[in-house]
Amino acid sequence: MAPQPSPLAFIPFVSVENMMRLVHHFGIETVLHELTDAIEADYLRWSLFEKAPRLASHSQEGVIELMPTSDGEAYAFKYVNGHPSNTAKGLQTVAAFGLLARVDTGYPLLLTEMTLLTALRTAATSAMVARRLAPADARVMAMIGNGAQAEFQAIAMKAIVGIEEVRLYDLDPEAIRKAARNLQGSGLRVVACETSQDAIEGAQIITTCTADKAYATILSDNMVGSGIHINAIGGDCPGKTELHRDILDRAATFVEFEPQTRIEGEIQQMEASYPVTEFWKVLSGEAEGRTDARQITLFDSVGFAIEDFSALRYLLGKLDDTAFFQQLDIIADPDDPRDLFGMLQRAA
Repeated sequence: MAPQPSPLAFIPFVSVENMMRLVHHFGIETVLHELTDAIEADYLRWSLFEKAPRLASHSQEGVIELMPTSDGEAYAFKYVNGHPSNTAKGLQTVAAFGLLARVDTGYPLLLTEMTLLTALRTAATSAMVARRLAPADARVMAMIGNGAQAEFQAIAMKAIVGIEEVRLYDLDPEAIRKAARNLQGSGLRVVACETSQDAIEGAQIITTCTADKAYATILSDNMVGSGIHINAIGGDCPGKTELHRDILDRAATFVEFEPQTRIEGEIQQMEASYPVTEFWKVLSGEAEGRTDARQITLFDSVGFAIEDFSALRYLLGKLDDTAFFQQLDIIADPDDPRDLFGMLQRAA
């Protein structure tokens, strides 16, 4: 019989099935609340993290990206794609997995699906920012683009910001019906709209989340009045935007990591001198957030590796005393660390 690996050779793996079980066990609003707080706590440790724009491999069909970071004690990376045409093939536009590891030994601590976890952390990040930048009395959100992220965004804004009504619009009527159906029983008033103009009527928060890899104008300047918070999360690669540049001229713009957002965000339309504020500075008190009730604030969000790091560490902590994972034997563990070949021989 082959020698049995030691416990160090095993790491927890969270499958899609187990991720769904975990979210239902704890409750999606609880998970979103806790994840929002975990991301904010790491933003307050911003200076400890390694930071760089993600490594992206672009093709005509889409993009494949690696998103790594470390705080000196733990290291994390996410593999993620973005392929807008996948929906027509019956595939997810975005699919992802991630890994968390120890820095001192290099040994992995967690391997997990991150398609669901990315949707949760993206919604949590949106809500983290909105609770600082949105008008204090915000109760209505327009959700323009009703794909895979829409329901997560709506529920996070309800749980963390206090949104009571979500107004849905998508070019595809079936996407609107899907989102409206899924949000039944969420505690939100759900309004299906026939145009994007109808959707933003009475909204204090506008979230844009469309998939097409194109310079698009989902919001034109005349659609955005004063006192609005825009949560622009769809533009996330070069050549893809959602807002007319005139909106940016009127808005106070906040970003995750400026060097990455200059490449991928709405601000790729703007000159290099266009002023932005990295959001961690608002949390630390180094910069102001919303300064008056009539101001337009814009969160130009492209997703950043620190948010994935936070999500992975949060998930690892939630696995204690649960059965929502499998143990994977993915690290060779010979009795003598120098005798890898001997381990192979003995297995015969």
